[in-house]
Amino acid sequence: MDDLYRVWELIQAGDVFALIREYRDAFYVITFIWTFLEGETFVIFAGVAAHEGVLRLDILIALAWIGSFCGDQTYFFIGRRYGKRVLSRFPKMAPSVDKALVWLGKSSTWFILTFRFIYGVRNGASFAMGMSPLPWSRFVWLNFIAAGIWAITFAGAGYVLGQLLGDMLGVYAKYFLLGMLGLFVSLIIVNRLKAWIKRRAA
Repeated sequence: MDDLYRVWELIQAGDVFALIREYRDAFYVITFIWTFLEGETFVIFAGVAAHEGVLRLDILIALAWIGSFCGDQTYFFIGRRYGKRVLSRFPKMAPSVDKALVWLGKSSTWFILTFRFIYGVRNGASFAMGMSPLPWSRFVWLNFIAAGIWAITFAGAGYVLGQLLGDMLGVYAKYFLLGMLGLFVSLIIVNRLKAWIKRRAA
């Protein structure tokens, strides 16, 4: 409870960098988890924190690299093992999977190296590649290189733009954090409402 109260105090004060500094180890863990799932915006923000001396840039890049690599390896495995079953359960995924497979067919090497930067394809790309004949061993080493390029690019962008973004966050950090919290709560409520409406309709 004391930790939660301290976090709330720092949010109220709008001192986002003090919050990260005080809970640096936890933030590194969150970096890994977040990049396992996705996380471009998060990594840029963390790069700003590294510029401010709150985080170490090398550790940040390493964790974002490993997190992104592990996440996409997991999605690839799910696609290879359970792809058809997942698509039958979630047919709305089919268009993004089909789009990814078209890109993969044009140039597998370049697609693996760049799919993290392609809007509308990134989320389902690894899953789609798992469903393709692409050899697992080929995906592993190209995905490792691609994850490194991605981590260095976005963490580096945050670091380079750190002064400008840091000044902006210094002024608006409190509102930024409260806005993100409000958005998160709103998404939970909307998803619960959708589930309730579906149950009522059924």
